Amino acid sequence: MLTTDSFFGGAPEANASAPGRVNLLGEHTDYNDGFMLPVATPQRTTVALARSGDGHFHFYSSTLDAHVTFAPDSSAPQGFGSYIEGCIRLVEAEGVQVPPLRVWVSTDVPVGSGLSSSAALEVATLRALRQLLAFELDDVKLARIAQRAEIEYARVNCGIMDQMASSLADEGHMLFIDARSLEHRLAPLPADAEIIVVDSGVARKLAGSKYNERRAECEEASRKLGVQALRDVTDPQRVEGLPEPLRRRARHVVTEDLRVLEALEGVSAERFGQLMNASHTSLRDDYEVSIPELDELCELLRAQDGVYGARLTGAGFGGACVALCRAGSAARAAEAALAQYNKKDGRQGRILIPVPAERKENNESV
Repeated sequence: MLTTDSFFGGAPEANASAPGRVNLLGEHTDYNDGFMLPVATPQRTTVALARSGDGHFHFYSSTLDAHVTFAPDSSAPQGFGSYIEGCIRLVEAEGVQVPPLRVWVSTDVPVGSGLSSSAALEVATLRALRQLLAFELDDVKLARIAQRAEIEYARVNCGIMDQMASSLADEGHMLFIDARSLEHRLAPLPADAEIIVVDSGVARKLAGSKYNERRAECEEASRKLGVQALRDVTDPQRVEGLPEPLRRRARHVVTEDLRVLEALEGVSAERFGQLMNASHTSLRDDYEVSIPELDELCELLRAQDGVYGARLTGAGFGGACVALCRAGSAARAAEAALAQYNKKDGRQGRILIPVPAERKENNESV
């Protein structure tokens, strides 16, 4: 495995980082012009840059111990390099001259767990480019370029939430996002509460999942209802005349938007937990993006003392669950739930947030 010194032949010229995100409410609403409430993760992705001395781009991921090299008139192969190249090409499209670069990536945002390691990579790359080349780029436009990089180069037709959260959120507040207007503001977490995030151990591969299929179903439902996007439907009864599965897909989005708006008003931790439970039920039954492992893990978390509610977080089809807990209860609740969950052969569930002490000490960068 390469070291930064050997990769750069000295110190890099720029260095920036960005967090992953955990979404508390508002799943699959962003590409429906809706609302969401993510928070930033303590885990971050770091990108270091330096000008290349040989006229080629060189990307190295210490997570994968993988090295990508290509000429300026060529393209990176599909993989982690696609996200980085997308950011570079879109910055060039803004009129910024980007020289061939050496790019080093390290991260402790878990890959495939639904914490948006891809958005963290994109935002960190754009921040490092902004630092190296000293061009103007505000944090909202940065998020929009990051989203385009994922859509156009990594070929995932994602919404804007992950990139907005990585660019604008912090660990101590929820970030309310309106995907249509890109209005955003920080909001407090419920009083005397904390979150836990537990990985199911089932990796989620977003590009190969049914994510794009769900998006197409929502667009078809919008056309049949005569609205620009499902966020324009505020009465869940309006979707009941749609054919299946469009009725259930639309019902999830409409009710999920309503849950976000209620939570934003400042509900109690108990009520917020109820909204999370309802969100998971809707994702499981109406949107059909959960899997048995996520359902079981949520049930085990809810059974623990001090847990107000739990739901899958991220696009689904694997990944992690997030739970809202009474302050001081999170780690114990997660450990108790995992002790039962991991009894089945082959399961490797683990706590992601709060970061266990031994992982903090070891600084598990990848």
